Amino acid sequence: MNSNAPSPQDPGSPDQNFAPSFGGAPYGQPDQGIPGVPPVPPAGKRGKKKFIAAGCGCLALLAIGLASCSAVVLSASGGSDDDEPAPTVSVEAEPAVEQVEETSEEVVEEDAPAEEQPADDAPAKDEQAEEEAPAEGDVPAEHTSALNSAQSYSDLMHMSKAGLFDQLTSEYADKFSDEAAQYAVDNVDADWNANALASAESYSETLYMSKQGVYDQLTSEYGEQFLPEEAQYAIDTIEADWNENALQSARNYRDSMDMSPEAIRDQLTSDYGEQFTQEQADYAIEHLDD
Repeated sequence: MNSNAPSPQDPGSPDQNFAPSFGGAPYGQPDQGIPGVPPVPPAGKRGKKKFIAAGCGCLALLAIGLASCSAVVLSASGGSDDDEPAPTVSVEAEPAVEQVEETSEEVVEEDAPAEEQPADDAPAKDEQAEEEAPAEGDVPAEHTSALNSAQSYSDLMHMSKAGLFDQLTSEYADKFSDEAAQYAVDNVDADWNANALASAESYSETLYMSKQGVYDQLTSEYGEQFLPEEAQYAIDTIEADWNENALQSARNYRDSMDMSPEAIRDQLTSDYGEQFTQEQADYAIEHLDD
């Protein structure tokens, strides 16, 4: 038996060698059957038809799938084409923003004069203040009287500014109102440094005070009430012989109080006394009997 003989189910073989017959009809011929055995139809062609039909069905499904994918792709492509004008819309929207900015600038420019309005009102307020301020002819008589008194005190008694105010308002002196006294000291024609110097000279020539004593008297709240710089100007500018002042003070203590030379020395140098220097006190004691 030839093993390479084609199968009876392979009709497409080029060489159709007929298998030996065992009592049946040759291959390709109707089988008359074997006596006592029912005939069996060939199965090769029917199976092949079923395979071909199944293949055609798969191809049809594949074609439908491809058509659906193409539709989806075309739909997506169409959507992207429809969305292309979007950048054009954003570009066209820029002028609108600029227009809004220009409008805002115009509004700011229109509001700018409102901010400058207080500056325009300033002259009006100044004019109103000038109108409310009393003119020279409208000064109350009390203010004028207080000014005249202040000028006299400054010229004759060389008083300080604070001393003038206290003198004008004192219930034991002029009794002017605070407003009138303040007007007077603000408008009096006075050189406070010169007044301090004149007061210092008076204390030195009449009371024979020491340099430190004069300074304390000028600045004391119970004395002349000059400012410290005004008092300093006075004692730096005054022409005084402090040794002679110490001698005159020593003689006054001796003649009026019968004090001993050592007691006089202590009184001249004491911080609670005349506040002369030790050298000035020694000079006074040495020349006490001259």
